[in-house]
Amino acid sequence: MLDTILDELDGSFAGVPPVIAAIRLSMAMILGGIIGWERESRSKPAGLRTHMLVSIAACLFILVGIQLSAIEFGDRETMRIDPLRLIEATTAGVAFLAAGLIFTSGGKVKNVTTGASLWLCGAIGLACGAGQMPLAAMATALVFTVVAVLGAVERRRTSDDE
Repeated sequence: MLDTILDELDGSFAGVPPVIAAIRLSMAMILGGIIGWERESRSKPAGLRTHMLVSIAACLFILVGIQLSAIEFGDRETMRIDPLRLIEATTAGVAFLAAGLIFTSGGKVKNVTTGASLWLCGAIGLACGAGQMPLAAMATALVFTVVAVLGAVERRRTSDDE
């Protein structure tokens, strides 16, 4: 019985080796955490853990898709492997979370930036899962610049107007 369990655990990485999967998941967590940290420091409703979890989940969806595409389900001619479906499902799911943040703000339109940052963390996770970590890191830098640096400039300008 133990041999069967060990074989299952060892042989289940058909598309992406375990070390690479761990690196991609970790990178998604770190990059999502950078954006989440900024949101948390601003006391936004979705902070560090939420952004990290969204990014890890998106990465995992891509890794699962890669794994599934490596498993034989029948003839290659009859198999339909469509990675765009994973992207569509992830963006729809994260958009649902982001919309929940926006609508729970007591009748005022608030938290749109946090919702957008969650959505972007989904994209960053997808990029990490696909092995595009430099692209994910560039996107993280841009998102952080928008939410942190431009946010500070906007707050300063608003306080100067008062």
